[in-house]
Amino acid sequence: MNEPSSSRPAGLTASDLLKLKHYLISTISRELEAENVPAGQREAVIAKRIQDVYQRARLQLPEAIQKQLYREVMDELVGYGPIQPLLDDPTVTEIMVNGPKRVYVERDGKLVKTPITFEDDAHVMRIIERIVLPLGRRIDPDNPTVDARLPDGSRVNAVIPPVALDGPTITIRKFSKEKLTVAQLIEFGSLTKEMADFLRACVLARLNIVISGGTGSGKTTLLNVLSSYIPEDERIVTIEDAAELQLQQEHVVRLETKPANIDGSGAVTIRDLVRNALRMRPDRIVVGEVRGPEALDMLQAMNTGHDGSLTTLHANSPRDAISRLETMVLMTGMELPIKVVRQQISSAVDLIIQQSRLKDGSRKVTSITEVAGMEGDTIVMTEIFKFEQTGVTSEGKVIGELKPTGIRPLFSPRLEAAGFKLGPEVFGTTIADIMTSGRRRRR
Repeated sequence: MNEPSSSRPAGLTASDLLKLKHYLISTISRELEAENVPAGQREAVIAKRIQDVYQRARLQLPEAIQKQLYREVMDELVGYGPIQPLLDDPTVTEIMVNGPKRVYVERDGKLVKTPITFEDDAHVMRIIERIVLPLGRRIDPDNPTVDARLPDGSRVNAVIPPVALDGPTITIRKFSKEKLTVAQLIEFGSLTKEMADFLRACVLARLNIVISGGTGSGKTTLLNVLSSYIPEDERIVTIEDAAELQLQQEHVVRLETKPANIDGSGAVTIRDLVRNALRMRPDRIVVGEVRGPEALDMLQAMNTGHDGSLTTLHANSPRDAISRLETMVLMTGMELPIKVVRQQISSAVDLIIQQSRLKDGSRKVTSITEVAGMEGDTIVMTEIFKFEQTGVTSEGKVIGELKPTGIRPLFSPRLEAAGFKLGPEVFGTTIADIMTSGRRRRR
């Protein structure tokens, strides 16, 4: 084994340190593979190997440089290279690698460029392969995109050339180790206590709920909170592309999609899982996100006795969510009249919750809307709660108020039948208002 030169002066240049790091990584990597060191023992073995090299080469490095080399070598051999510190940083919620020299993170809802870099495209590729190979996934020029999940549950998407024109890219949505509670969402200003009480009643009264929102708006977080209201004695089947839900109930069956094998066979889609879930005697079906033909199966499940189902979808408003559902149903290839599709949606979905990420990075429930039925060919919707923006501070913080609209939903009798007699103050009205307006409505 060739040792680094012992005549190297103590003040190593950046180039010397890089060569030393590469030497340590390549040498120790070969030894770990040759000795087949178990994963749980690798850190201790690597630390000893590094010290052995220093002693044999008689290298006297400053303690700060030793610590830096130790961390970087460890990250390369048992972690995910340069982005490992970002994965360890609890303030980082998303990591975006746009090629080797441009690494961005999201903190507090804001995108920030970091000083972290990879050496070159090949270095980024090595990290992508480290993520996907243990999962049996494949990425190459013929299959240039992949979705995967880190051991802690963080969601990973990787894209490589020829699809990615500027080099391989990695996007990681980090998995929160601490499940947010409704009390924390109220504290953060994401919703009010009245809205939380109303949503709890809706879940327990087995209303079918769709959470709508843009990418990174907090849909999954809200879905987790709403799912926590489901009683312990109910059988819950969750269906996801990449498992992110953190249900605490005991009786939960978790299903996850499966990509196709190398020969293109063996894929298991969301639609397959929704259909299969119907045969599993579920009390509740929770779909992480509907994005295609499975929307029809989900609506049919909601319409055939599987009340209390929950799901999310990408849309910028409750009305857009209805349009998205229509489009996804038509993706099945079944030539259904649009009025029939809308009747399916209006009879299946009771409530649409709009989750938004505002310009200042904050995440809020900006609308809670009842799907009230059909009038002619149009789905009628009634907003129950909404966020009204009143301005922006000099620091860019959005100012506004979450408040009820004063309208009581048509499904109120269902809430009362489930034991929830919400007072008029929840909806922003008083007894006197109701008596004088004569606008009390019944389903």
